[in-house]
Amino acid sequence: MPTDTARPTGPLVVAGGAGLAHLLVGYLYLASGLVVPAHALVALWIWWAVQAWFLVRLARRNSWWTPLVPVVAATSWWLILTLGESLLGWQG
Repeated sequence: MPTDTARPTGPLVVAGGAGLAHLLVGYLYLASGLVVPAHALVALWIWWAVQAWFLVRLARRNSWWTPLVPVVAATSWWLILTLGESLLGWQG
């Protein structure tokens, strides 16, 4: 008996869009070196990479939750930079 092993394409298309959005958000993380001190910048880059790894894991599981990853990435970037500026005196 043949089995249907084809993966649904909907979640993969959504994951591709989420991956592109995560790369665009990655530009913000990359450009943060203009404001963030070096030690915090390395931590930001690691945080972005962890989120990228999680996005790939979700995509491999055909999850519809992949668009949430770039949203979390952008929100956490904004919060970290805002708190760093107000509490730690980071300036551009």
